[in-house]
Amino acid sequence: MTKKVLLKILLVAFVFGFSAESNAQFWKKKKKEAPKVAPKPKPKKGAMQPYSKVVTKDHKTDDGLFKVHTKDDSYLFEIPDSLLKREMLMVTRIAKTASGLGFGGGKTNTQVLRWERNNKNILLRIVSYDVVADTILPVHEAVVNSNLEPILFSFPIKAISKDSTATVIDATELFSSDIKPLGLPGFYRKFYQATRMDKTRSYIDRVNSYPQNIEIRHVKTYFANKPPSNSALGSITLEMSNSMVLLPKVPMKRRYFDERVGWFARGQTDYGLKDQKSKTVTYLDRYRLEVKDEDIEKFKRGELVEPKKQIVYYVDRATPEEWVPYIIQGVNDWQVAFEAAGFKNAIIAKRAPTKEEDPDYSPEDVRYSVIRYLASPIPNANGPHVSDPRSGEILESDINWYHNVMSLLHNWFFIQTAAINPDARGNNFKTETMGELIKFVSSHELGHTLGLPHNMGSSAAYPVDSLRSATFTQKYGTAPSIMDYARFNYVAQPGDVGVALMPNIGVYDKHAINWGYRPILDKTAEEEKPILDSWILKHAGDPMYRFGHQQAGGVVDPTSQTEDLGDDAMKASMYGIKNLQRILPRLEEWTSEKGENYDDLATMYGQVLSQFNRYMGHVSANIGGVTEYYKTSDQEGAVYTHVDKATQRQALQFVIDELFETPKWMLDENIFSKTEFSGAVERVRGLQARTLNNLLDAGRMARMIENETLNGSSEAYTLVSMMSDLRKGVWGEIYTGRSIDTYRRNLQRAHLDRLNYLLNEAKDQRGANRGYFKQSGITINQSDIKSVARGELKRLQRDAKAASNRGNTLTRYHLQDVVDRIDAILDPK
Repeated sequence: MTKKVLLKILLVAFVFGFSAESNAQFWKKKKKEAPKVAPKPKPKKGAMQPYSKVVTKDHKTDDGLFKVHTKDDSYLFEIPDSLLKREMLMVTRIAKTASGLGFGGGKTNTQVLRWERNNKNILLRIVSYDVVADTILPVHEAVVNSNLEPILFSFPIKAISKDSTATVIDATELFSSDIKPLGLPGFYRKFYQATRMDKTRSYIDRVNSYPQNIEIRHVKTYFANKPPSNSALGSITLEMSNSMVLLPKVPMKRRYFDERVGWFARGQTDYGLKDQKSKTVTYLDRYRLEVKDEDIEKFKRGELVEPKKQIVYYVDRATPEEWVPYIIQGVNDWQVAFEAAGFKNAIIAKRAPTKEEDPDYSPEDVRYSVIRYLASPIPNANGPHVSDPRSGEILESDINWYHNVMSLLHNWFFIQTAAINPDARGNNFKTETMGELIKFVSSHELGHTLGLPHNMGSSAAYPVDSLRSATFTQKYGTAPSIMDYARFNYVAQPGDVGVALMPNIGVYDKHAINWGYRPILDKTAEEEKPILDSWILKHAGDPMYRFGHQQAGGVVDPTSQTEDLGDDAMKASMYGIKNLQRILPRLEEWTSEKGENYDDLATMYGQVLSQFNRYMGHVSANIGGVTEYYKTSDQEGAVYTHVDKATQRQALQFVIDELFETPKWMLDENIFSKTEFSGAVERVRGLQARTLNNLLDAGRMARMIENETLNGSSEAYTLVSMMSDLRKGVWGEIYTGRSIDTYRRNLQRAHLDRLNYLLNEAKDQRGANRGYFKQSGITINQSDIKSVARGELKRLQRDAKAASNRGNTLTRYHLQDVVDRIDAILDPK
């Protein structure tokens, strides 16, 4: 065998031997290995994952109503199945504002929300209770079909909890994006021309979970063409607060509203009623005060009982210690009103627990109603509350107490009482004096949180001279309701020893709390109505039990004004002016401090003028005034009554005598020399022009025209008579031949300007009577207003021309100018 052939044979053997060995190994391996399985596909982005992969050890968990899991800038909500379809109230507030945009804490939106599962998503729906019908009625189906609940947001489900009782969603985008109901209100967007949110300058600050609520704080920045401040930035930054509050499973029994007792209330259009039209039912905002089962018989016997759940207010830890007892007392003073409603110890204030006493306490926890002390220059306090829209049940309330409200209290108390009260003099009051003022404001704001609005008609119940009586005022205060703006007793005169200087929880307050809170056992809300009506009728006609609505847009009812006292504005204001005339000469003495400048003197002089201006407003409101006394159809007498002719004429004469005749008592050259280089003349002009324009208001003139039309000139103070009396009061010099001084020349020109406005510029206005907002409607061009204004101008032109050659040089120049001005007004082209 050749060498070459042998080599080939060996090569073939080698190859085959190797292959066999390889095959053997291959089969051996195949036998041992498990069959290959295709790799699992990666989960789709956003798909549901195991709980441990979604909620990791890197998350920080806050356990409360929901578990809130936080990591970096993301927030996961773990919503228990038991809370799906439960209703929650979302309250949106501006917590911190941009400079120039008001103050923080104000509610901007309130909505009922419901979390629902829909396949692999959680939907957040907006629930409306504006339109309802009983579920057992056929019309309920029509209501449901015409009120589909909108979806605010949809969240993909991220995971299911380990015990399968809760659903995890990523809630970050709900608060980090621009969801309009939760962000800057539409009014502000329009007013400041806010176009869109800048995500790079917006973020979620924190999310906290409490047993009954979730609190979210987020900062939002909006591009704005007209920001209220820092205009160079072209944007607005503010901090929003969203409170999501769990509503009770069983709504509280409602109590229906009656306008004869003032109350914060809410309404629904109820299609389930038997009325042959859509009808709104209105019910009170109030706390749930219920009698304990074991005390029902005691309550029926008329004994005082403690409620199932006490109303408790906690005083903020940040409150300066010296004011805490007074704030607490201001709350506790309301106990007498709840005793009138059958409860003892129904309301109480406490100090907020320290961190050592309760490390979990937070004023944001909806279980606590808190009186918050805010270090702010805002001179104010307010008392908002959060209530269940289904029933009106107040769930919690916070009183916001701004530090600088003390400056407001100081100035009011000084100007209104210093003439008779040594404790009201000086730049800083004694702790006891300021404490009493703080207690007063605490009580007033607490009343709001209980459901009571301002009762501006209260103070008109008292005869003016009764406010000078120590026995009367010590018993009744300065008004029957602390909810009036009947601040301090400016009527009391030197020598009225022991007279009370401020209101207290009064007759009306006790009546209102009894009417709103006294339980009526074993009756439905509908069945309560006749009983509630009888409680009102029991005091019908008694002015101490009257509710007078606060007015905005213009004062129509002179008996429901702010800052006034007594039943006679002219008499009360004259007493007030006498006290101002006593204060003014002592103003420097009572405000000066060694080493200090005259800023306090200037401030308090301004307060004197402001108080005087209030008196002019109180009086002038009687001219063309119409009183409003709420009644139902089973009561006799009118609801609306024009102020009588004699009172209207007296009111105008008072303004002429005290204001249009230059009030020279307020022109204190000593004060001017220490507080300003000029301004006295312009200040008097401003005071006079403001009241003059108020007198010649189109709505007031419309009411005077209507009064004459309905009741005749024998009963009514007519517009022509008023204009004639005003002309004689403002232009008296052209009829007597006296020279006209600077102040009077300014007043007369202001009169011409207002007549020009009425003739050439005044616009039509719609009538309105919407609770607070009242306005008389008038079509200017088709009314008597223009013809009366034109007639007055022609009369003045004639009389001024006849007098223009008398008096000193400035008087003559002035009257010649008046003639020319009237020419231009009558023929503006």
